[in-house]
Amino acid sequence: MPMDKPLRNYANMSHPATEQPVLFIDAEAPLRDLHACASERLNAVLKYLDLMACVHLPDHAEQDINTVTTIARILVQDVSDVSRVIEQRGLDIFG
Repeated sequence: MPMDKPLRNYANMSHPATEQPVLFIDAEAPLRDLHACASERLNAVLKYLDLMACVHLPDHAEQDINTVTTIARILVQDVSDVSRVIEQRGLDIFG
């Protein structure tokens, strides 16, 4: 994280596995970059889930299915967190 920006310029990402946030979003990043970040993750999770939908599930252990859902949840949570920052920026501009 660049030290030339105060911490208040960063938004916490969701962190269900930790007590304190460890990942942050630069809330002042260009909207184009924030959108690209969210879009990349959303497209990746959609392709991943499409691939998994084609897999014959009885061939896989329950743990594999848990891993798939955890990966999808993390990526979708990232998209949600970045979208929250984009939404707040929009409200700040137009509100």
